[in-house]
Amino acid sequence: MQKELELFRDGRNLEDEASYSPESLLILDTETTGLDPLEHQCIEIGAILFHVESRSVLAQNSFLIPAITNSAEVINKIPAGITQVDQPWEIGLQYFEALLDKADLVLAHNASFDRQWFGIHPLPEITKPWICSLEDISWPSELGLKGRPSLKDLALAYEIPVWSAHRALTDCIYLAEILRRCTDLEILLMHGLEPKILMKAEVSYEERQLAKNSGFRWNDPVRGAWTRRISEREISKLPFPVTNVDF
Repeated sequence: MQKELELFRDGRNLEDEASYSPESLLILDTETTGLDPLEHQCIEIGAILFHVESRSVLAQNSFLIPAITNSAEVINKIPAGITQVDQPWEIGLQYFEALLDKADLVLAHNASFDRQWFGIHPLPEITKPWICSLEDISWPSELGLKGRPSLKDLALAYEIPVWSAHRALTDCIYLAEILRRCTDLEILLMHGLEPKILMKAEVSYEERQLAKNSGFRWNDPVRGAWTRRISEREISKLPFPVTNVDF
């Protein structure tokens, strides 16, 4: 399965993409002391091993990693002192690696943020394919979501209650419940694995809402432009022309 997923993401044609859907995935979220891995650290990991065909949660894992300070406490409500309370976080990390080993791919909301912490001690490097539920998946249009829906908006669109706890495992549970309700999950995942190209929307100022509705972002990462990483299949469905600006 891992080899088949790599072939698909490399852009090679598969006759029946649904038959190459991953068997299981690791839903992952992190809480950190800030935004910069060079200055801050990950202080919590949440993970759920999810079986795709049965839409079932196989295992869950969450643990804190000791930190001296937490400048993001106002957001994640994790006092640094709590992370230093004696608990078997090393064993939690070992279990996390065991769950990761069983997964075909990793799924996270805003994966570009979460993945940057892995490979920095004590977290392991993750070499398996990632899918971002914010950037890579085109959610069904009948949900009425904007191009880059927040996890809260995505959960509410699937009629999943949202509570205020901002912790790693909480966000993983939201994602698991969303996936459990997706009748076409296999197709969504395989489309999410398609190679993406950074494209610029060729729209006028008056047409800018078209780009925004399609998930394009202004000034990020290209200043003065609406851009988005998007697959060739998605490009063919856009209501406006685009040009390649991939770096």
